[in-house]
Amino acid sequence: MVNEHDKYWLALYDVPKIGGSRALKLLQKTSLTKLFSGSTRYLHSLGLDTAQQQAVLNPDWQSIDRNLQWLTAEDNRHLIPITASDYPITLKNIAAPPLLLYVEGNVELLSKPQIAMVGTRAPSYYGKRHAHSFAAELVQQGLVITSGLAIGIDSECHRSVLAAKGETIAVLGTGLANVYPKRHLKLAQQIRDHGALVSEFSPFTQARPEHFPRRNRIVSGLSLGVVVVEAALNSGSLISARYALEQGREVFALPGAIDNPAAAGCHYLIQQGAKLITQTSDITDELTYINVRTNFEQTDLFSSDLETVSLPNQTILDNVGYEVTTADLIAERSQQPVSQVLTSLMELELDNWVNAVPGGYVRSQRRG
Repeated sequence: MVNEHDKYWLALYDVPKIGGSRALKLLQKTSLTKLFSGSTRYLHSLGLDTAQQQAVLNPDWQSIDRNLQWLTAEDNRHLIPITASDYPITLKNIAAPPLLLYVEGNVELLSKPQIAMVGTRAPSYYGKRHAHSFAAELVQQGLVITSGLAIGIDSECHRSVLAAKGETIAVLGTGLANVYPKRHLKLAQQIRDHGALVSEFSPFTQARPEHFPRRNRIVSGLSLGVVVVEAALNSGSLISARYALEQGREVFALPGAIDNPAAAGCHYLIQQGAKLITQTSDITDELTYINVRTNFEQTDLFSSDLETVSLPNQTILDNVGYEVTTADLIAERSQQPVSQVLTSLMELELDNWVNAVPGGYVRSQRRG
């Protein structure tokens, strides 16, 4: 849904060094219509430099029309400028709020109480299990689960919420017409139908490394707090946690095995003052003002819609922990015959992904 001023908002988005905060100050001096019909002298009087003046005087109307056509192609597509009444107040108050938000799906979710859940792209069985259980239980408490649609913990949380008939928001580091990663196209469609997809980038924007930290500030900015499920010390999830702290949000971290590199980031956050969590009440006790609801269905532990795996034995590897795990337990978790599991474990051991130890198997510390 668009209006006559949206073309000017899209044009303002293309003006260099004009983000949400600068735009609010600029629009205290002028209007969008006057801005884009003003002279060079007038633009100079507003404090715009030469590059900004040229961008205002010569918008790329062809690109803008393409984006407007995308917005009007479906009824559930929305453009929310920072001055709009449905722009979420939590996000508006961060240090660098987005000028615009593109939204597909239920736009009302953006103003509901949200908790962000983030973590590693290569979770262990432990990480997946707790991502699922925490997400499913938190939606039962009336929270919207917000994450980044990434491989790993993000997608596990989104899927758990959908299975529980809850509400979830996915914030993308690309335009909404270019869902990334591509393997999550189906998941994105499900979120679009039962939640919301959000991006500050123009619809056809491709994935670029620098976009994902920018996405992370929106994930935390929309939320009351950030739950880090599993994260290495160099994980992007720690960027989300840092943004959360800068934005005055709560940071929660799930502890893991001390031998698990994917838990090192969580342990670091706990050492720095993040709240250690072992159950959902550790989170909701900090958020006592949320509305409690219990009308959601329980979710199965794992979705049947599995992601593409990177190893022939990835399913087996995912079910080996950094604590001793028996072959029988691995077979139960993976729902594969013990004989097949033992063959896969032998192959993983030869390739140094797991180690055989008394009582079972553990993940190798030299990988992952």
